[in-house]
Formats: sequence, C-alpha cells, structure tokens
Amino acid sequence: ADCDNDTLLIQVNPVGPVCHTGTDTCWGEKNEEPVMFLKVLQDFIDKRHEEMPEGSYTTSLFQSGINKMAQKVGEEAVETVIEATNGTDERLIYEGADLIYHMIVLLTSKGYRLEDLARELQERHSSTWKKH
Repeated sequence: ADCDNDTLLIQVNPVGPVCHTGTDTCWGEKNEEPVMFLKVLQDFIDKRHEEMPEGSYTTSLFQSGINKMAQKVGEEAVETVIEATNGTDERLIYEGADLIYHMIVLLTSKGYRLEDLARELQERHSSTWKKH
C-alpha cells in the first residue's frame, strides 16, 4: 500500500496483457523478457528458409549445405570458449549470440526449431529423466 492507503502495488510476472485495453500495461510498457526474442528470431529464420531471399546471410548459410552449417556452429563454439577463458565478457556475449544464431539455422535446416531444444532441456529438468 502507498502512504495514504489508496493504492496497492503488486509485482507479478504476467502471462499476457494486464490492461483492460489489451495492452501489456496501462503505461505503454512491454512485459516481454529479452529471452522471448529467441522465438522471434526462430520465426525469422524459418521465413528465410522458406523464402530464401537473395543477398541474405541466412540464405547463404542454407545454400552452403549441412556440413558448412555444422562447421560454422563448431567455429562459433570454439570462439565462445576462447572468449570465456581468455577474452572479455563483452566478446563472450557477442560470440555466444553468434553460436545461438548459427545453431538455430542448423536446427532449421534439419527441420527442427529452438523449441525442440527447450523441450529436451525441460524433460531433463524432470526428476524422472534418465540420461540415454
């Protein structure tokens, strides 16, 4: 409650819009966490895979074939490890982002989505999960 007891502030993690007008908040803010951008990115990469527009870096990755895409994931993984062990935090985040992007491209080329990895991690989090 506030000082004159006419307002109650409650902090929550909303699952959708909270304003009666249908907006995320009554003040025009967005309730989206940055991690939710990964779904937007996955959808964008799916669209690139379907449309294959000329001049797109993502298109060029799909056209390079599975071996080159997998090689690129490996390259980005190595660069991420180097930055984690001998680099800067800023470069670690940069290379980690590259790794995730290229992993999404590789998954898409194989007919999977980032959500498939999330599902696997969710299953592993279960107390009944058994390592294969």
